[in-house]
Amino acid sequence: MITPRDTAASRRTRANGDGTVYQRKDRRWEAAGYVLAPGNTRKRIRVYGNSRTEALAKLTEKIAASNRGVPVVTAQGSLAAYLAYWLESVAVHHLRETTHTRYTACVDRYLIPGLGRKKLTKLTAKDVRTWLNQLRTTCQCCTRGIDARRDQPCCCAIGQCCSKLLSPLTLTYVHSVLKSALEHAVREEEIPRNVARNVRTGTPRPRRFEPLTADEARQFLTTVRGHRLHALFELALHTGLRKGELLGLRWEDLDLDTGTAAIRRTLQRTTTGGLTTLPTKTRASERRIALPARCLQSLKLHHEQQERERKAAGTSWQHSGHVFTTAQGGSIDPTNLSRAFTTLLRKARLRRIRFHDLRHSTATLLLEQGVELVVIKELLGHAHIGVTATVYAHVRLRLQRDAIDTLGRALDHP
Repeated sequence: MITPRDTAASRRTRANGDGTVYQRKDRRWEAAGYVLAPGNTRKRIRVYGNSRTEALAKLTEKIAASNRGVPVVTAQGSLAAYLAYWLESVAVHHLRETTHTRYTACVDRYLIPGLGRKKLTKLTAKDVRTWLNQLRTTCQCCTRGIDARRDQPCCCAIGQCCSKLLSPLTLTYVHSVLKSALEHAVREEEIPRNVARNVRTGTPRPRRFEPLTADEARQFLTTVRGHRLHALFELALHTGLRKGELLGLRWEDLDLDTGTAAIRRTLQRTTTGGLTTLPTKTRASERRIALPARCLQSLKLHHEQQERERKAAGTSWQHSGHVFTTAQGGSIDPTNLSRAFTTLLRKARLRRIRFHDLRHSTATLLLEQGVELVVIKELLGHAHIGVTATVYAHVRLRLQRDAIDTLGRALDHP
């Protein structure tokens, strides 16, 4: 009796290294051969097809990729399992704690519910694109059950969907987290390519901000005069330092004789360590800046005030070495600083803005005074001048229009 294994096609000889191909008892075809595996080793793999040609084509494709130096994929688990491994074993060692916390929330909130069941090796660009499109058009109240958990539902739970969609910035951030995770999988040779890189989400519009005008800035400085942290707000508006950089300043970082400050660290609240002093986020953020004469005078007065507070506190004084502290010498919580800032805005009868908008106000006012973009970039501690140019493009456009109008008036009326 002749079986499928004994047919002439299954007994064809193949060259050394081409692998073997034969028909199984279930009449499917199986091809096997050796390919490159992670660690510069070789591994025998098996592929299947409904015909000899199909099975042979699959094997030939894998052997060809192996000959090009591309190792065969080894990850067999789900994307959810890999994301958990990546967060716990990889990202935690390379990210700040606050960034790691945001990554974890992003994975738990969006990536795992949307793509977690997909096999890591089977994930395609189409899967990612379909998921992003769904995320872009789906109400988050409905998807995450936010409305159902409210004491008084006002959206999906009562049939009145509010269409609370993700912003383009959030969508881009979620996509970037997935790209980072898959990029590490490629480096570890778990997958041959990063399929998320083949999906485009578009460039979101930069976050809108409302900087203070010159008149508003003068009004704000007049209001904060006499406040306990007057020197901090004045320094923020004159130098554009970030909130964490201001709160992380130590007296040893200041040289009041030469009028300079070394920005080396930032103060942040972390989940595990509470208020923690950390190095600046990038090398560009670590910089030395010049201090205005007005700020130097305020800092000297602030130092004298802090000495009086230290003597009044006695043994309860918490020596942190920071320039700006609580009345007992402890570190100032960034949230409390934002509350104090909002109170001062209300007292000055100014519109409500974020504390970070003081930084934008500094850059905008400097641009309007004709200061070079590269000088502003160094003062703010941007990594690249392109960041400065992009964030303040609208200001530069307005200045261009003013310059063109000035030229036009000169040409019309010599």
